Amino acid sequence: MKQNKKLSISLVASLLIATTTACAKYDITPITITSASKTEQSIKDVTANVEVITKEEIEDRHYTSITEALNSLSGISFSRNGGIGGSTSLNLRGTNNNRTLILIDGVRFKDQSSINGTDISNLMVTDIERIEVIKGDQSGIWGADAAAGVINIITRSAKNGFHGSAFVEGGSFDTKKYGSWLSYRNDKFSLKVDAQKIDSDSFTSKTIKRKNIDSFEDDSYKNTTVSLKGSYNITNTSEINFNVIDIDSFKEYDASDPDDTSMKNDSETRIYTLGYDQKYKNHNFTLKFDKTRIQRDQIGTTWGVKYTNNEIKNFEILDNISYNTKDFFVLGAGVTKDEIAYTKADSSKADASNKAKYIYATNSNYFDNFILTQSLRYDSFDNFDNKLTGKIGARYSFNSGVILSTNIGTSYSVPQLIQNINPWGATNYDISPEKSKSYDLSLEYEGLKATYFYQKVEDLIDWYDPTPTNHSNNDAIYKNLDGTSKFKGLELSYKKDFLDDLLATFSYTRLSAKNTDNEFLAKRAKNSFKFAFDYYGIDSFHFNINGEYVGTRYNKDDSKGEQTGRYTLFNSVINYSINDKTKLYLKLDNITDKYYQTIYGYATAGRSAYVGLKVNF
Repeated sequence: MKQNKKLSISLVASLLIATTTACAKYDITPITITSASKTEQSIKDVTANVEVITKEEIEDRHYTSITEALNSLSGISFSRNGGIGGSTSLNLRGTNNNRTLILIDGVRFKDQSSINGTDISNLMVTDIERIEVIKGDQSGIWGADAAAGVINIITRSAKNGFHGSAFVEGGSFDTKKYGSWLSYRNDKFSLKVDAQKIDSDSFTSKTIKRKNIDSFEDDSYKNTTVSLKGSYNITNTSEINFNVIDIDSFKEYDASDPDDTSMKNDSETRIYTLGYDQKYKNHNFTLKFDKTRIQRDQIGTTWGVKYTNNEIKNFEILDNISYNTKDFFVLGAGVTKDEIAYTKADSSKADASNKAKYIYATNSNYFDNFILTQSLRYDSFDNFDNKLTGKIGARYSFNSGVILSTNIGTSYSVPQLIQNINPWGATNYDISPEKSKSYDLSLEYEGLKATYFYQKVEDLIDWYDPTPTNHSNNDAIYKNLDGTSKFKGLELSYKKDFLDDLLATFSYTRLSAKNTDNEFLAKRAKNSFKFAFDYYGIDSFHFNINGEYVGTRYNKDDSKGEQTGRYTLFNSVINYSINDKTKLYLKLDNITDKYYQTIYGYATAGRSAYVGLKVNF
């Protein structure tokens, strides 16, 4: 057993040369992804800068939220208004939420009622196969809002035969988490159902600096996520598939007073997908319809927006044409419609919509050790100027084992519909999409990877108040700013197995993020360092220590305001396999009970512990 374990660790470490995140000890299956070109590829054949979080890492680390999982990667940081379920902003290479496209099984997950694009606070880690993160401009493939990159959350599909799992977890802040999933697949059909519930007293959202969070009332959180996924093989070459995801959440929060008990957010998210796949000779046709609906009720609010209803509908047809030995050409077209309606606290109402038609093509060629990928996309909008975007990527593998890759692309981010109708000021339908250009250059060798990235954004959309001393005028708007915002930096990552049973993972990010006035942007750290150690040397046990260092960070632009960085967090997970079907685990967060804030004035958890049991069958 010990010898097999050592061999597995060595093989995993070798596999990690092609990835940027650690896998579990026994999983040496080659990783495939779909987000880089809208078709399945081995990660070793992708020119784009990619990171993947596998289901094995998710299960071994026992992440609760998607935010927690993503925060383990280089170049990603987040800020959150309080504890679990609090409004969350994700920064990818220093850019805001609205420049990162979030997908769930390839379906656009976007909330037009949020000025920041997508709030991922209610996305829990349940039923996840892997999370793909494609960095850099991706509008040439995916269209709007992919200037910083794409995050695609892939849920599990049923495996052959009957399988299932159940778990229960409890711990700090009176947190209870439990769920199960069942699946069945045969030669004709497949079906998988998953359900998870989280119920936590949590802790106060707002706080006073250096004051114990127990001094204030708790802001509880509840989340129930249910999904149903299936397929039916009409013939050996054709299939119908569907996916339904339902997320119901309820979060208490504070407006300004940490002891406020009146403010609550009741949210409901539905995602529907219906698809048809047909193989014919060297063609693989896909026809897909999907719909995302997010409804949110701000209970207790006396100003601004009280209720929002947001819908995105998309219809797409795609043909993946293979030629030569490994080359392929992807051609697709579709139409997307975004709609939003809101009701303010004073009962006034407004709505807005936007429709886009698009066509795109991606070509990938393989020449021995050299891979070349080209993408081009054209989008036609009802409300904005039409956009043509593209991307070129190249990857060369030297005989010495060194891998050199580079990507250059253009992107754009359209205004949020809520920014056009602006319930907090005046409407402005003349906002143009932000424009972006970027490139990156990566060098890899035996688990070490270094990436330099650069991106510039023009026509940045921001808040503008012509009479800031008189808010009663209600004349503030969202508008495009003159000038260029620049994001650049260096990402370093290294993975190595030591002493056969120890796997170490390190990453470092050096970031420069400046606005149109050449001021360093708020809530970004110039330096960050992340680490993880996984030890498998004791039979049936897996020990993990992980953490991060966040460098100097300010809550206002131009390095002004309160300093919220300069701290190090340590976390740990201990897994014990009772048998090959049952696992007991202990998860410890913020072991040293470090006081810190990701947003000034909002609380974070101190030392906390969780115990869980999982059974597979």
